[in-house]
Amino acid sequence: MRLNSHDEWSPLKEIIVGSAENYLSHERDISFDLFHFDNLRFRSDWAYPRLTRAREGTTASHSWEIKRRYAEELHEDVEGLATVLTGLGVTVHRPIPLPPDAAPISGLGWQAAPTPALNIRDNTLIIGDEIIETSPAIRSRYLETRLLAPIFTTYFNDGAKWTTMPRPILTDNSFDLSYTRDAQTTLGGPTEPIDEPQPSPYDVGFEMMLDGAQCLRLGRDIVVNIAHENHRLACDWLERHLDNRYRIHRVYRMADNHIDSMILALRPGVFLARHEGIRDLLPEPLQTWKMIVPPTPSPDRFPSYDDGDLLLTSPYIDLNVLSVDPDTVLVNEDCPDLMRTLESEGFTVVPVRHRHRRLFGGGFHCFTLDTVRDNQLEDYLE
Repeated sequence: MRLNSHDEWSPLKEIIVGSAENYLSHERDISFDLFHFDNLRFRSDWAYPRLTRAREGTTASHSWEIKRRYAEELHEDVEGLATVLTGLGVTVHRPIPLPPDAAPISGLGWQAAPTPALNIRDNTLIIGDEIIETSPAIRSRYLETRLLAPIFTTYFNDGAKWTTMPRPILTDNSFDLSYTRDAQTTLGGPTEPIDEPQPSPYDVGFEMMLDGAQCLRLGRDIVVNIAHENHRLACDWLERHLDNRYRIHRVYRMADNHIDSMILALRPGVFLARHEGIRDLLPEPLQTWKMIVPPTPSPDRFPSYDDGDLLLTSPYIDLNVLSVDPDTVLVNEDCPDLMRTLESEGFTVVPVRHRHRRLFGGGFHCFTLDTVRDNQLEDYLE
């Protein structure tokens, strides 16, 4: 089928489900720590990571090992997600798996072990009949979309547009640290401070960086979260590229980057939201939409981890659901309160297993990229 996806809820026909094969470590460097800043920030008994530095006094990258059992169970759960979607009549595409012996990737002045194409919502934005590869913010994910290239090529051959945003160099000084600096001032500082940027002969100043998961697609309207200058530059590019074919609505610092565990649209006029206060951050035309706010996540619904296990998401990650149609939602089976809340609002809930969502930084919306939905471009704010 031809590429066609304008929103987050219309009947789903085709989707890409990411791959978790050989996801055995995190590459810790300034780009990684900045990206996950909100969820590396505080210590507590369960809500945020209990974290110690692997190496003191260095700004070099280092690999943070993931226990093999967790990686294998993640792989099982992602394969189960693909099976569930196939059983619902959705055509499922898969990326090239990352080989176990993948060579390091490198840019101008940096090197990193590559990451498998798991959270594929991040580095690609589908708008109608166009694939837009966005500007990556994490060095280890710089070539991640190459693992999706065969799928994108098929859609391109069938008539889709295929665009790539300008690629950043990703030196230390490419990153705007204002969000982290403001948070340290007003919120007491992170568990681990962000290392000071080191100069590079390749510095060009702040560069554009934006993830697809910072964007809510609502037909002709697209909401984009802006936390700092890197996002603003990329949003400027997106707005000029779309050339008034879509309305871009900027929201500011709803999160450090992604907003799909803060708010998701389940159908026209209905949001699933972390808390009611998110309404005030939205553009005025969307403040009239209904907010479904589930109960606060319970600690006993999450696995217990050791101090050496790096947690990358807040407990609200399970709001990262995936809509199959305006009435059907895939939800983590470990979230009975969320399931009951959605069922009370008239949704059909499909429970799916996902155990280690806090270790790998994603939920069902993150793990997928819907490429074909049965819809057309609509204006929901008229």
